[in-house]
Amino acid sequence: MAVAGTNVTGLVFVGAFAPVAGESAVELSGKFPGSTLGEALAPVGLPGGGTDLYIQQGRYHHQFAADSSPELAAVMAVTQRPITDAALNEASGEPAWQSLPSWFLFGSEDLNIPVAAHRFMAERAGSRHTVELAGGSHTVAIPEAAALVDLIREATTKAN
Repeated sequence: MAVAGTNVTGLVFVGAFAPVAGESAVELSGKFPGSTLGEALAPVGLPGGGTDLYIQQGRYHHQFAADSSPELAAVMAVTQRPITDAALNEASGEPAWQSLPSWFLFGSEDLNIPVAAHRFMAERAGSRHTVELAGGSHTVAIPEAAALVDLIREATTKAN
């Protein structure tokens, strides 16, 4: 567990996966309908093998950051960091949420992780407070930073 032996007392998941041991991001993404990430990805082969995955420039705003301005999404598109194919398919280790309290924030219009998957993971993790922001995309924490700050404050006061 990544937080073992630290001072971490709670977890805040923001448009994120909360797998159980052995589950992958791809598996969770496909568990419920609604993800269009696969068709928006552009693979780039790596010299030593493996594949980096980028969201296609022309699809980035709609796919990833629909609740941000087109100008901001354009900057995000050209500065995006790839994810490896292996990272999406790798099985998770033991999750910290099984022993720590958790809080969840996500957008109702996330096209990468279906909203039903977000709800499922939050419920399974026993989320102490789940915030689903109407119209929010995968990057909901950017236009809705105040909601995230509020949730983090709540988590810091109620984690113990």
